[in-house]
Amino acid sequence: MKLNAPKTITFIVAVVLFVLGIVGALAKVAFLAPFGVWLLVAAFVVLALGNLLSGL
Repeated sequence: MKLNAPKTITFIVAVVLFVLGIVGALAKVAFLAPFGVWLLVAAFVVLALGNLLSGL
């Protein structure tokens, strides 16, 4: 299996999801708190897909 570097936009989307997930999980922001962990999982999935798929 060959890994590829993710595109810049994929990396930025993953970082934004990660930051929102951290804010939701740790800072207990009312509208992000229920989704904090899921945002962290989504950030990981986006970044992993960006590494595994050549077009992302």
